[in-house]
Parts: sequence; structure tokens; C-alpha cells
Amino acid sequence: MPIGAVGSYLVGLAARERAAIALAAALGIASVDGAYAILAGVSGTGLQAMLSEVSAWLTYVAAVTLVVVAVHTMRTAFRRYRGDIQTRSQLKGLTPARAYVGLVALTAINPATVITFAAVVVGRSSSAGGSSWQAVALFALGAFLASASWQLLLAGGGSLLGRLLRTRRGQLRVSLGSAFVMLGLALGVLLS
Repeated sequence: MPIGAVGSYLVGLAARERAAIALAAALGIASVDGAYAILAGVSGTGLQAMLSEVSAWLTYVAAVTLVVVAVHTMRTAFRRYRGDIQTRSQLKGLTPARAYVGLVALTAINPATVITFAAVVVGRSSSAGGSSWQAVALFALGAFLASASWQLLLAGGGSLLGRLLRTRRGQLRVSLGSAFVMLGLALGVLLS
């Protein structure tokens, strides 16, 4: 599975924060994927038309959000490197609940997530017949579990990376790498 902007942010977050924050953030991402799966399963051509209308606007919002998050990540990384702060949670009072809500919001406007589930809506609307509530529930559960397992793997990998690169310089490199991936993906979103 590819690592997009949200996954990159999750790895960087997990590398510099405690496990509870990384796990909550991973479950926030999976929650949005599950919710979008429900929406894709029960929607029809009306959602397809709405997605077509707002896709350009959503692209710009997502690109700006990615740039803001990347710049904030870089700023925090440099402050931590200089010794102004130890962890991001000390700076912002980051809790598992805030990490969950923050990643829910970031994932909800992530164009890759929206495009993936928009494709499901398009495929579903072009197929004959409707889906039963059981089929929709199984699809949503499957999407949530698949996403949760991938996001938890990324969070675990990020935590391991953070332990291996425990020095300030190592933490700076992880954070800057995450930020540059987000900036590159924001540029890619705008150019596509």
C-alpha cells in the first residue's frame, strides 16, 4: 500500500510522540475510511454528482491544509531541535483525543481518500441493483479493518523509527522528511 500525505504525517507523529497518541491518530484515519465506506455503500448518483461539483474546491483546500501541516511540522521540528520543546505534546497539550480528531479532520479532506471512495460510488452507481444493509455494513467493516491494520502498522513503524533515531538530529530528519513528503503531495494534488 502506498504512503500518502496522511500516512506520512502519521509516521512522523508516531516517531516523535508516545504510542497512545500514534494509535489514536491511526484509528482516526481508519474511522474516516469506514465512514466513507458507509457513505459509498448507501449513496447513489446524487453523491457522485456532488463529488464532481466540489472536487476542484476540495483539491485546493486539501493542498492548502497539507502545506499548513507541513510548515507546522517543520516549525515544530526546528523548535524541538533547538531545545525549545521536547515533544509536540508538550507544545500543544496533544492528547490521544486531540490526535484522533486532528487525523479525522485531515483524512476527511484528503483528496486521495475522497477519490478512492468516489470511485467506489461511481462503480456502485453503474452496477445494477442496490446494496443490502448487510452488504454495506460488511463493506464498511472491511474498509475500517483494512485501514486500521495498515495505519496501526504505519504508527508502529513510526514509533520504531523514532526509537532508532532518538537523537535530536534524527528526530529532525524524520519530521522534515514527513513534511517534505506532504509538500510534494500538495504540489502533486495541485498539478493533477
